[in-house]
Amino acid sequence: MDKICEELYKIGIVPVIAIDDAKDAAPLAEALIKGGLPAAEVTFRTDAAEEAIKIISKEFPEMIVGAGTVLNAEQADRAKAAGAKFIVSPGFNRSNVEYIKSIGVPVVPGTATPGEVEQAIELGLDCVKFFPAEQNGGIAKIKAMAAPYTKMHFMPTGGINKNNLNDYLGFNKVLCCGGSWMVKKDLISAGKFDEIEAMTRDAVNAMLGFTMKHIGINESDAAAAEATADKFDSLFGFTKKVGNSSIFAGSVVEVMKAKGRGANGHIAIGTNNVDRAVYHLGKQGVKFDESSFAYDADNHLKVAYLADEFGGFAVHLVKN
Repeated sequence: MDKICEELYKIGIVPVIAIDDAKDAAPLAEALIKGGLPAAEVTFRTDAAEEAIKIISKEFPEMIVGAGTVLNAEQADRAKAAGAKFIVSPGFNRSNVEYIKSIGVPVVPGTATPGEVEQAIELGLDCVKFFPAEQNGGIAKIKAMAAPYTKMHFMPTGGINKNNLNDYLGFNKVLCCGGSWMVKKDLISAGKFDEIEAMTRDAVNAMLGFTMKHIGINESDAAAAEATADKFDSLFGFTKKVGNSSIFAGSVVEVMKAKGRGANGHIAIGTNNVDRAVYHLGKQGVKFDESSFAYDADNHLKVAYLADEFGGFAVHLVKN
């Protein structure tokens, strides 16, 4: 997987934009970045696309801006010259894909069938667009197609919104989702960039899905931990479960058998994807203790402690 796709995975959502007037490109990009999505697929469905990509690439170099609906070599050349960092097509045109690869731009071609996925594999790709996602069977179809192609990742686009977003992102073969619900053309044309920023932030929050998982209490030894856990069990019915280094009382209290992280203990915050949470919180200036990072079998983060304590409590992220 190339660096652009790795970054898109961490971002999680790629706004798909049809922009009619290039003057809207800069305020739109600023709204997306402030809302937490420093990425965009600007579609060549409008005449302003090329100029919009130029403006975004120049004024917001931190943004991963790509060109969408690229149907031929001429458009691919224009997209590259404008500064597109990746190119997306709605369908699979082998000659188009080969040309885009030849000019050195990462390409994510559209697929909807196993045959198209196999053609992508033959061309050395490990990420494809699945379009139109909902109309082609949604996440169930992606899971079925992914089964025999274990190294392929999908970027579903079409019919995705805040309500079904995590149905897709919850599957480990989905790289990211393309969506336009936070960048509707009427909002762009009306200059409602504050509203776009708010809807973007709402989309990011929905994707990350932060929840309170448990509170950790530091005790001096195993006996003290058992006594504390027994109180939660007897008083509140939080069934005790003894582990190697701690004792859980239900799922909401973890009592450590020795002093753990944090002056007073720790707080576990759940998230739908720890990789993405670390990325997005990092963009807000949050620092992490990388020595605390723990990974699953797919080399994705499953535990990550923040560097700072909150009120004497260490805080860590864990997968929901």
